[in-house]
Amino acid sequence: MRLLNTHGKKMSEIGKKVRLERIMNRDTERTVIVPMDHGITSGPIDGLRDMSGAVNKVAEGGANAVLLHKGIVQAAHRGYGKDIGLIVHLSASTSLGPDPNNKVQVASVKEAVKLSADAVSVHVNVGSEQEARQLKEMGKIADQCEEWGMPLVAMMYPRGDKVDNEFDSEVVAHAARVGAELGADIIKTNFTETISSFRDVTKGCPVPVVIAGGPKAESDEEVLKMASYAIRAGGAGVSIGRNVFQHKNPSGMIKALTEIVHHGVDAEEAAEEL
Repeated sequence: MRLLNTHGKKMSEIGKKVRLERIMNRDTERTVIVPMDHGITSGPIDGLRDMSGAVNKVAEGGANAVLLHKGIVQAAHRGYGKDIGLIVHLSASTSLGPDPNNKVQVASVKEAVKLSADAVSVHVNVGSEQEARQLKEMGKIADQCEEWGMPLVAMMYPRGDKVDNEFDSEVVAHAARVGAELGADIIKTNFTETISSFRDVTKGCPVPVVIAGGPKAESDEEVLKMASYAIRAGGAGVSIGRNVFQHKNPSGMIKALTEIVHHGVDAEEAAEEL
């Protein structure tokens, strides 16, 4: 029995490594992810009405992975989409609900395996009224990910009555560390506005940290500088949605971000891709 268990563990470790290489560049160990899970939260917003078209545009730009809910995978990724990594999101809530921070589990690791996902993701609002349940769910999901050899991306956001500033480095570092402590392979969280403050986040987290894109930015320069600062602070990439799929040139925006994340160019030089 011990030999069987050891063999099974080795297989799951290999499986996780192979899948991680589908969503992270093997040479840079960084990633450019485009989350497209907004249809549940906000409905069919601009940029996400034609899902297969949206996936194709970011794939053409060189994104490492897209993040989708399970019901969209067939049409947007496996049906017509180009070859690109797939992350299946397991958490959801809507803007119409009484508490949008109350993320609940709506899919399983087993379903993601059936969809040939390269990773799964969960959303935890650290400090929210539902924190305890979300942490418990994440712990179980992390255990299932280990069993199946499935990488886990954890969206860890500090949100709640005790959080005065969601971009404060102390609370962001705390949220990121919680995700790592519970078994996440990649953390997605807020950028803390400066290189020095975000370095505190990456140094305090033993797994790769990628930054969220946040609300629609006023300029391309704002997005590209944020990405550049995050990389310089030890970040492992970006996970940017609206500022990519709602851009007038999604492929160009991804090319610019890829230049920053994988080639270390500065924001001004990357902007030439646009």
